[in-house]
Amino acid sequence: MDLPLLAVTAALVALGLVMVASASMEMGARDFGNAWHFLQRQVLFAALGVVAAVAVWNIPLARWERAGPWLLALFLLILIVVLLPGVGRTVNGATRWIPLGPFNLQVAELAKLLVVTYLAGYIVRHYSTLRLQLSGFIRPLVVLGLGTVLLLLQPDFGGAAMMLAIGMGMLFLAGARMWQFLALGVTIAIGMAIAAVAAPYRMARLTAFLDPWQDPFASGFQLTQSLIAIGSGGVTGSGLGGSVQKLFYLPEAHNDFLFAVFAEEFGFIGVLVLIALFAVLVWRCLRIGLEAQRSGHAFGAHLAFGVAIWLGLQSALNMGVNMGLLPTKGMTLPFLSYGGSSLIVSLVAVGLVLRVAREARTPAPAPVPRRRTRTAGPRGGAA
Repeated sequence: MDLPLLAVTAALVALGLVMVASASMEMGARDFGNAWHFLQRQVLFAALGVVAAVAVWNIPLARWERAGPWLLALFLLILIVVLLPGVGRTVNGATRWIPLGPFNLQVAELAKLLVVTYLAGYIVRHYSTLRLQLSGFIRPLVVLGLGTVLLLLQPDFGGAAMMLAIGMGMLFLAGARMWQFLALGVTIAIGMAIAAVAAPYRMARLTAFLDPWQDPFASGFQLTQSLIAIGSGGVTGSGLGGSVQKLFYLPEAHNDFLFAVFAEEFGFIGVLVLIALFAVLVWRCLRIGLEAQRSGHAFGAHLAFGVAIWLGLQSALNMGVNMGLLPTKGMTLPFLSYGGSSLIVSLVAVGLVLRVAREARTPAPAPVPRRRTRTAGPRGGAA
């Protein structure tokens, strides 16, 4: 067991539970008559996530590698099923959830885990082709392209961009050629620009990001309230529970904008500590990936690299959105934001990396050479 990774994950989950309680008490009391409503559900999600993480920690990586085609099929299936009438749940005009009783599965979160696992297996199976031939680079892009289109149909612009970024990062670390990335980057930039212009609400978010104070009570409302919260925190913050912006000023205070409440209550020092925790998390995943690579566990290495890119990039994007450095997108802060899908899937991802660390401590067995088959020749001799 990699104790540093386990410790930093536990710290982030515990901190998330504290912040969900702090940011959601007033909303829980108003909407459900129970100030602890969201905390109780988040504790349940955390418990389910731990159980799931322990389960995947006990599954050999070879099984995940062999299941690559099935994971790809599941990846496409959930993205299609959520769009079927009567199946997906629509909230605020977006159909991103599949109801599973009291729990709603946000398919984009599970899709990230599936695409990371599938790409890790693909890289191992087609390593030489990926590095030397254009076809080896294009095939995974077809999968990412299909996933992107299906996410945009929900619509989930942030989830689509995030999945593309994870896939490109994994292919880059696998050794794909630089000119391919440059061509792909230009193509994606053009495609994302067209997608942004095609939807008025996306353009409104982009303009609000550039100057939120121009329309602080409409398109720029979320960002201005988030900036007020962060600025009010100062150096040391107002103290746990002392946030004012969470009192129905800041929308999604317990979810996408939990970081703003955290910054208001713990200040600049608290933000530095939180960033350091995520930095340690990413560092340990990368370190485990390098150890797996040295010991010959190629699939585990690329799996750990993919999780590092995913969790590091998503946490950075969420903080950037909260601070007005990036356009406003509905993207959770891993391990902290309220939501069962994000928390459970993130814990499963850490469970997989811990499994990589477990197997990386022993060298991978050398491949067994195939024996040449001796057959009878036309005169009874060996052919």
